[in-house]
Amino acid sequence: MRKLIFSLMAMVCVLTTSAQGIYDFNVKDDAGKDVSLKAYKGKVLLIVNTATRCGFTPQYKELEALYEKYGSAGLVILDFPCNQFGQQAPGTIQEIHQFCTANFDIHFPQFDKIDVNGPDESPLYTYLKAQKGFGGFDLNDQRGKMMDGMLRKQDPDYDKKSDIKWNFTKFLVSRDGRVVKRYEPTDQMSDLETDVYMELNPVLSNIMARRSVRKYLDKPVEHEMLEVVVRAGINAPSGMNRQPWVVRVVEDQKLIADVTEVYKQENAEMVKRDKDFKNMFRNAPNLICVCTPVNGGGELDAGLLGENMMLAAQSMGLGTCCLGGPVRFLLSNEKCKFFLDRLDIPADYKLNYIIAVGYPDEQPAAKPRDASKVKYVK
Repeated sequence: MRKLIFSLMAMVCVLTTSAQGIYDFNVKDDAGKDVSLKAYKGKVLLIVNTATRCGFTPQYKELEALYEKYGSAGLVILDFPCNQFGQQAPGTIQEIHQFCTANFDIHFPQFDKIDVNGPDESPLYTYLKAQKGFGGFDLNDQRGKMMDGMLRKQDPDYDKKSDIKWNFTKFLVSRDGRVVKRYEPTDQMSDLETDVYMELNPVLSNIMARRSVRKYLDKPVEHEMLEVVVRAGINAPSGMNRQPWVVRVVEDQKLIADVTEVYKQENAEMVKRDKDFKNMFRNAPNLICVCTPVNGGGELDAGLLGENMMLAAQSMGLGTCCLGGPVRFLLSNEKCKFFLDRLDIPADYKLNYIIAVGYPDEQPAAKPRDASKVKYVK
């Protein structure tokens, strides 16, 4: 088991490293020395372009409070003064640093002045803007409404560009180098703090990082990895510990290919339109088939089982996608009986859903979530 754990850790490390584009950049500190962002691997980063004579300059106080609260847990704030917005960061970096320490007693790293837009912009900011474009100001907020009005007078289409709009725009970067979110200067610091906390907590950051993956590498998942994923699943809670599920893990590539041939015959036109089509399970090399009792009653528990497995897979550098369409096809087409027979599902159970699992060949962006659906009854 110890060998297995070390093996898994090594695999995750390799996968993580390949995605860490932000660590390829070098910047200059307040003394003019080159600093590689590799020095911050494993830290949660908040990257900010700042100014000392801006209406948002008091945010230095909030940033320092955030750093004092979470710095020991792994948060680092990287401060890049910028004079591009209203010429509100005049003076040398030494003068700026003296101002910030005297007025706000900052302790987080401060770097040399840079441009964040235009022909001389820092390559770091070119990367950050490509990862997270402008999402708009909150027009229900007075400051957001003010910023929108001011910028729209200068450029009616300003909101269609990813450029940095003003001082104190912030980018949150996860421990593994993903640019998680962009915050405009008018965004609430309380919302940012919640996101910082979630990134610092390994369980919460794993939850926030999971996406449905629909493109996979042509590489089956190692049996030992699948065992760990399923072990996490069957340790999910269930009512009265009934564990009303049956799990079948498909590693047989020929079985997946054979049933896909049936699918292709029945859906020839649709398959033809998909130039990336490899198999009917979102091209995944492995499947986890979850079955529940025919007479019902196990759906909730099976859902908990599946979520455990998908989060475990995410933490191990794997991608997943929960599938319902292929299940309907398998159950409705007599030609697929050979596939179901191989699963050897007990007579009193039925196939409920399938989790596609494999090494991801894409990094889907997060889709928006509607927080207004949540209400707190106090």
